Amino acid sequence: MEAAAALTVPTIAGFSSSSSTSSFSGNSGLFLHRRVHLPKNNIRVKSPATFSIRAAASGGDNAVTLLDYGAGNVRSLRNAIRRLGFDIKDVQTPDDILKANRLIFPGVGAFAAAMNFLNEKGMAEALCDYINNDRPFLGICLGLQLLFESSEENGPVKGLGLIPGVVGRFDSSEGLRVPHIGWNSLQIEKDAGILDDVASRHVYFVHSYRAMPSDNNEEWVTATCNYGDNFIASVRRGNVNAVQFHPEKSGDVGLSILRRFLHPKSSISKKPAEGKASKLAKRVIACLDVRANDKGDLVVTKGDQYDVREQTEENEVRNLGKPVELAGQYYEDGADEISFLNITGFRDFPLGDLPMLQVLRFASENVFVPLTVGGGIRDFTDANGRHYTSLEVASEYFRSGADKISIGSDAVYAAEEYLQTGVKSGKSSLEQISRVYGNQAVVVSIDPRRVYINTPNDVPFKSVKAQMEKHMLGISARSTVGEKAVQLARMSLQKLCRS
Repeated sequence: MEAAAALTVPTIAGFSSSSSTSSFSGNSGLFLHRRVHLPKNNIRVKSPATFSIRAAASGGDNAVTLLDYGAGNVRSLRNAIRRLGFDIKDVQTPDDILKANRLIFPGVGAFAAAMNFLNEKGMAEALCDYINNDRPFLGICLGLQLLFESSEENGPVKGLGLIPGVVGRFDSSEGLRVPHIGWNSLQIEKDAGILDDVASRHVYFVHSYRAMPSDNNEEWVTATCNYGDNFIASVRRGNVNAVQFHPEKSGDVGLSILRRFLHPKSSISKKPAEGKASKLAKRVIACLDVRANDKGDLVVTKGDQYDVREQTEENEVRNLGKPVELAGQYYEDGADEISFLNITGFRDFPLGDLPMLQVLRFASENVFVPLTVGGGIRDFTDANGRHYTSLEVASEYFRSGADKISIGSDAVYAAEEYLQTGVKSGKSSLEQISRVYGNQAVVVSIDPRRVYINTPNDVPFKSVKAQMEKHMLGISARSTVGEKAVQLARMSLQKLCRS
């Protein structure tokens, strides 16, 4: 990605979460920039080895049972649970569900895939029995949606049927951007239990489907959120709770919600706060370009036109700090999301890039906001001739702590192929990853470049007149591999990737 020549520190890009995210680079010229000066040797973040707080003992009251069906990033949730003083026991059999003292069901991905997993493992019936017996339960995101009767996602697909209602897709017919990604506030409807004192705070959402409040499910609904229409953000009945947002990615407020579930109060008598109309919040994303220096250490760097070396006799890679420490610092300073771009990822085999995977693992121990990673996520054949799909590559990043995957070059190639054939192959990185993890887990990163033309008729896409220029200005997406440059209209690429 292009970088401004004067930059000497990582850039933070600020923009509204209601906007479509075209790129996670703060240097692309798409977003408002502001410089933040961090002394390189004055990092206040604790090391990963000492930052997490583990429970003193395992089992009994200190154990949380986690129903992880294997799709998406649950590492941050695991880290949050440990930080709050609890150990984790993973569900292996239906009996593990029935014996749980506290059960958390985090869901990331497709409704049908999750239900297939529960049914094939014989866990659906056990889960229903557990919830019907009013045992302590917390469903997160898809873990809330599965409680309903069915979903329209690739369906209809039958759900657990514990709450009346159908999970449907957000209505984008009038321009609403889907998925709903960003920080939004809650409208507390009644005594919300774990949402006590959360009314004026923002929490992090990332989803394309939602359940709607109705007369049939009003006894369950404790909070709603507005995105186009009011949808169900939280449900509760007795000891059973579920939320549409991600508490493990909602910073301090999210940790407080998890704490209330894990340490329930003996009684909750507060009246629900009078919440204001919910709305999306502005968000700040810290964008960190990462690469190895000549000593093999991963560092955060910035440069001009990919030139990240100091203009000195040593010609060393510009070192602005360690990725994990800077990510933690930005989180402590209030960043709402951290994005890592491996700017040399296209050169290497991603699954062999162990340091980058370790960066994600360590960062997720201390950073409880979304983590995005990009660079080199594509189909790959290693030196031994073994082929890996982009889905396998992305899955390893998700398991290591990433919440979203950023795709650049592969998105351009997929758009080109679609323009030529008019049909989706089903084999592109976009399709492979979104089919399993949902389209909200895939971000398309676009490097824009100016292209000067004589008249608007010279190009098949929209152009704009440049100020102080005699020519028309078109914006193209540029992906460079070796000497090859691929150009597509930026707006066309966005539309093609959405399709």
